[in-house]
Amino acid sequence: MMEIDSQRKQLLLTKRSFIQRLLLFVAVLACYVAMSQSISAKPSHYKIVIDADFTGSVTSSHSIRQGIETALAEVNHRIADYTFSVEIKDHRANSRRSKKNLESVINDPQSLVVFSGLHSPPLLAHKDFINQSQVLLLDPWAAAGPITRSKSNENWIYRLSIDDRSAGGFIGKKAYQEGFRRPYLLLEDTGWGRSNEINMLNVLKTFNVEAKGVSWFNWGIGKNHAKLILRQIKQSGADVIFLVANAPEGKVFVQAMVELSHEFNLPIRSHWGITGGDFPEVIPHQQRKKIDLQFIQTRFSFVQRPHSELAASVLEVAISHLPEVRSSDDIKTVTGFVHAYDLTKILIAAIKQAGLSGDKEQDKLAVKLALENLNKPVDGLIKRYSKPFMRWSPLKPNAHEALREMDYAMGYFDHNNDVILIE
Repeated sequence: MMEIDSQRKQLLLTKRSFIQRLLLFVAVLACYVAMSQSISAKPSHYKIVIDADFTGSVTSSHSIRQGIETALAEVNHRIADYTFSVEIKDHRANSRRSKKNLESVINDPQSLVVFSGLHSPPLLAHKDFINQSQVLLLDPWAAAGPITRSKSNENWIYRLSIDDRSAGGFIGKKAYQEGFRRPYLLLEDTGWGRSNEINMLNVLKTFNVEAKGVSWFNWGIGKNHAKLILRQIKQSGADVIFLVANAPEGKVFVQAMVELSHEFNLPIRSHWGITGGDFPEVIPHQQRKKIDLQFIQTRFSFVQRPHSELAASVLEVAISHLPEVRSSDDIKTVTGFVHAYDLTKILIAAIKQAGLSGDKEQDKLAVKLALENLNKPVDGLIKRYSKPFMRWSPLKPNAHEALREMDYAMGYFDHNNDVILIE
C-alpha cells in the first residue's frame, strides 16, 4: 500500500513538473511573440504634417496640401517601403498655436517632417526652438530672410520659395528698370515686413535711389485708415508703391485705392502675399484694370503654354487624385501647389537615398544628411534641382535655399483671375 502511495506521489510530481515546464514554455513563447510584435511595431508608416493657417489663409494652405498629395500620389504614397500620409494642423496664424503643433510633432513617433505655410511670423518666433529640437521643417512659402539662417550650426529648416534677401531686391530692380525713381514702402508691421524694409532699402542704395518714405500697418487694417495712408503716400511725391502684405490687408489697400479718385492712384509692385487668398475674387477684373498692379512670383505657370511633359503629367495626377481638382483652374493658388510639389519631390528623393529604419530620430538625421547631399538631380516644375541644399554654415547663407533670383518673375492677374508671368 505504501508502495502504491509512493508511485502516486511520483506521478503527481511528474505531472506537476510537466505542467510547470509547459507553463514556462508558454511564458517564453508569449515573451517571444511580444518581442516579435514589438520589433514589427516599429512604424511602417510616417506622416508629413502641415502646420499652416487653414482658417484665415485657407486657399494657400490647401494649395500646399494639394502639391504634397500630388507628389505622394506619383509614388502611391509609398517611399522606401514605408507608407506616407498627410496630417493637417491649423495654427490659425497664431505663433503660440504653431508652437503647440510643433511640440505635438516632436512627441509623435510617426511625424517625420513638417511643412510650413504662408506666414513667416510663426517660423521667425520659433526658429531657435525648431533647430534646437531638431524638427525637420520644409518651407514652401514663408519668405522672411532669417527663417533659413540659423544663429548656430544647428539648422533644420529648408526652403523652396522666394527668399526676401533677394525678393525685395528683385522687386526694386524691376521697378527701376520700368523707370520708377521715387518708391514708397508700404509694409505690414511684422518680422516679414521689417526684413523686406532692410532688403528693399539696400537695393535702392545700389541705384542711388532714396525711398520717399515708409508706412507700417497691422493685420486687420480698415479701409478708412488705408485711404489715409494712401493719401499720405501720394502727397510724398512717390511714383510707385512697394507693398508687402498678405491677401486680407492687400485687398483693403487695393479697394481703398480703387475708391479714391484717379489722381490718388499709384502703380503697385507687390510681394506675393496678396496671392495667398481670394484676392482676385474679391477684387474682380473690372476693379483691377483701374490700377497698375504687379507682384513677384516664381517661374512656373499652368496657364501659359506650352506645358512641359512633366507639367502635363503632374496636372493629370492632380486631377486623378484630388477630388476638388478638375482642371488647372481649380488649383487656386498655384504658387503653394508648385513649391510644395517640388519640395516633396526633393524630400522623396532624399528618403529613397537615405532609407528608413523605423527609428524616427535616426531617420530624421539620415534624411537631413541626404537633403544636403543628393546624388541625383530632381526634376521639378520650376526647374531641375541639382544639389538644391548644402550643409549649413554662416559662411554659406544660401545653403538651405533651393531657389535663386533667376527663378523669379513679376506677374499679374488676367481677366480670368489667372496669374500671367511677365517675361
